[in-house]
Amino acid sequence: MNPAELNQYQPVATFEKLESTHTYRMEKGSASRQFMAGIIVNLASVMVGTALGWTSPVGPKLASKITSPLDTIPTVSENSWIASLVAVGALIAPFIAGPLAERFGRKLTLLGSSAFFIVSFILLLTTGTVTQVMVARLIQGLGVGFVMTVQTMYIGEIASAEYRGALGSLMQLCIVTGILYVYSIGPYVSYGALQWACLVIPIAFAGSFFFMPETPAYYIAKGEKEKAVESLCFLRNKTVDGVQEELHEISTTVEDSLKNKGTVLDLFRNGGNVKALTICAGLIIFQQLSGINVILFYTQNIFASTGSSLAPAVSTILVGAVQVLASGATPLIVDRLGRKPILLTSAGGMCISHITMGLYFYLKYSNSPSLGSLGWLPIMSLICFVTVYCIGFGPLPWAVLGEMFPANVKSIASSIVASTCWVLGFIILQFFADLDNAVGSHWSFWIFGILCGVAFIFTFTTVMETKGLSLQEIQDRLNGKI
Repeated sequence: MNPAELNQYQPVATFEKLESTHTYRMEKGSASRQFMAGIIVNLASVMVGTALGWTSPVGPKLASKITSPLDTIPTVSENSWIASLVAVGALIAPFIAGPLAERFGRKLTLLGSSAFFIVSFILLLTTGTVTQVMVARLIQGLGVGFVMTVQTMYIGEIASAEYRGALGSLMQLCIVTGILYVYSIGPYVSYGALQWACLVIPIAFAGSFFFMPETPAYYIAKGEKEKAVESLCFLRNKTVDGVQEELHEISTTVEDSLKNKGTVLDLFRNGGNVKALTICAGLIIFQQLSGINVILFYTQNIFASTGSSLAPAVSTILVGAVQVLASGATPLIVDRLGRKPILLTSAGGMCISHITMGLYFYLKYSNSPSLGSLGWLPIMSLICFVTVYCIGFGPLPWAVLGEMFPANVKSIASSIVASTCWVLGFIILQFFADLDNAVGSHWSFWIFGILCGVAFIFTFTTVMETKGLSLQEIQDRLNGKI
């Protein structure tokens, strides 16, 4: 915050007086600055999207001696590693990112994540070997893990209760925006031009997020209450006395957590934490078991295998556009409808979409004469799948993760859940080709459909609604106090 902005607030020196007298002044404030911070931090999610969508347009380029910069054409095994090494890096990263976020702050750790993407795209730009591509993809994965671990913490701590769901769901919108970015550019430019286009995003993120505030909760945890006041004033667009009530609530929550500094064992000793971990880990597990990474990494190949009259590159762009539109709807409805109803709708819709996609590939497998009239079915199935995924199981597990845990175990829980996500992501991406060859594409999609049906049951029986609850009220409900 610059001096001109600080002048609109009462001097920070009045904080102690106001704290002792509790003479809070009711102010309306504005949500514009927390949304500005939420949107800018989500440029990091656009970086993640470019990494996740990268293989779809690049795969066909690497398979051709004309368009590939490599000295050899990657084998099937090497292509699997190129796709899945992002998940390996993302699996390792949370155990580094979580402690760094606690020691150096959410902001500095997120700024550091941009370096992984910058280095990786430079390596991809200058590569001539499959090995260098694999190294770059592993480094990208570290960046992905950093962002998806720490960004949920940042959003959960800067957002007020009424906007936390909307801001938390922006992650998915921005991830699919990054995916659409590479889907739209990749098929129509050279390999090198695509890397330059991707390199722009982390540079833009670092340059803009540098000017955003650290979270008030982090400053309070470090005993820097004046900086916490300054951050909260900026985010709420209020004067010092106007933020006192919220500051008091944040201080109480953080200080209580610091008195009981969390360890991995503490995460499992407390019944509320165990329940929160079950909900968050379960949602993330079913997010990955929905088959989304297979769809994202192999969209162009899937459309090519259907023999659809629509060009695979155009079909892929269409799917990416639908992802962006669907993800854009979530911030508008999540705090009105609640997390649980949207998740249930998402799980049910994904289940139906996989069943119909599997039906198309079964008819193709059995050489059915009706196949020719069903060329629209795989496109419609994938569009329906990505729509309901991007509204529900895409953004909401991460939004729920950002609000479920007390401050003393939040980084530990975030690391465990994020790592669970990427363990499954790696396994699915590494072995999907083998599964597809063993049982056929129809059974591959049907298996994912069955798992989405199980996700519906899990959500209905286990997930707790958090709509409109403060972070303290969520903890009270998890621990059976309300």
